[in-house]
Amino acid sequence: MGLLPATGTNIISMVGIGPFLTIPVMIAAMNGPHILYAWIAGAVIAFADGLVYAHLGAALPGSGGPYLYLREAFRPFGLGRMMAFFFIFQTILVAPLSVAGGAVGFADYLGFYWTDMAAWQHHMVAAGVCVAMTALLYRDIKSVSRLTVIMLALVFVTVGWVIVAGLFTFSPAMAFDFPDHAFTFDRNLLTAIGAASILAMYSYGGYNQVCNIGEEVKDPSRTIPYSILLSIVIIATVYILMSTVIVGLVPWQEAQQSTSIASVFISKTFSDPVIGQWAGTVMTALILIVAAASLFALILGYSRVPFAAARDGDFFQVFARVHPTKHFPHVSLLVIGLVSVPFVFFTLGQLVNWLMQVQILLRFIWQCAAVILLWEYRKDIAQPFKMWLYPVPAVVSATLWTYLFFTGPVEGMIFSVLFLAAGIGAYWLFLRGEGGRRPAA
Repeated sequence: MGLLPATGTNIISMVGIGPFLTIPVMIAAMNGPHILYAWIAGAVIAFADGLVYAHLGAALPGSGGPYLYLREAFRPFGLGRMMAFFFIFQTILVAPLSVAGGAVGFADYLGFYWTDMAAWQHHMVAAGVCVAMTALLYRDIKSVSRLTVIMLALVFVTVGWVIVAGLFTFSPAMAFDFPDHAFTFDRNLLTAIGAASILAMYSYGGYNQVCNIGEEVKDPSRTIPYSILLSIVIIATVYILMSTVIVGLVPWQEAQQSTSIASVFISKTFSDPVIGQWAGTVMTALILIVAAASLFALILGYSRVPFAAARDGDFFQVFARVHPTKHFPHVSLLVIGLVSVPFVFFTLGQLVNWLMQVQILLRFIWQCAAVILLWEYRKDIAQPFKMWLYPVPAVVSATLWTYLFFTGPVEGMIFSVLFLAAGIGAYWLFLRGEGGRRPAA
């Protein structure tokens, strides 16, 4: 993959069903149209964290991404293998949750014109999307690159329509009609921003997808960092513009109740209600395609992680198998794609909050430490891209991730701690079995 498909892989991972579903929830969390605060806070976290990935991805451009970063950064302290195992362990949960979240969102949005969809039909639609995207990825990486560019074009058509239509019809006075409490940066407002920013980060998530397929990227020392940073800048701009024009046409009190806000918005840009309904239906179809494209990129990236770990002897060997003719990790792909199916029975809210908090505790804060450890203690590894303003972005990222973790739901914090405990137990079992035959890293 070159710079365009690599950036495209990140972007279609970021712009899935997320923003089209989270905007109403974010408005409700902020109690007003000032969700721009959450988007901006999320962009700051994403850019700081993106610099962490840019540094690590350029230094260790292999399949598996963060698995490699944690293993090599903590290796001098004898913790490399354990940190790598924890990452793979959380991926086995995070990957299906991420894919299932997108599939549930797909089925939710389908309700815009399938108004009498039964619960079992909703579940079957979500499960079918997981299976279909897995089937599309059952091919070599060159074919995947071509599909990625096509899907990227569809993403820009969809969000471009929302933004362009909105710029000609929205009311700036309505868009920026912030309540009085929006200008009082007290504890309540900061807590609300933190809660809404978790949802924002769900929509921003995916800027690091290229790291998971680093082994299949051309000129990785340049392509990986720039694809990450470009995708964050582009998508932050898109989200801020899209949110502004939506709340500038749909009153925020109405918008926070909507489950298909983009379709409702597009229908309101036309004075003729018949044409508006038709336009809303077309927009829904485009959003469904974008959601499917996002799942495509998610399964692609996550499927390379257990493969890389198994190939290195740090995970079960069956995941190291490669397709005999098309040369891609077919076992890992099938497991990540199909294990997502049972999770489609959960709500999107459950999937999003717990997904983010588990990753913060088991992965994100440790990667911020990893970039510092790699630079200071692994002089044997070439590091062609040094984090800008090192080490400030890593410190800022770790601080903000920690803040988001503690402003999230209490049940999510409890679940994350219990999952960490389960990971420790699983690692002990791994060492006693298959992992015990290899020396610790």
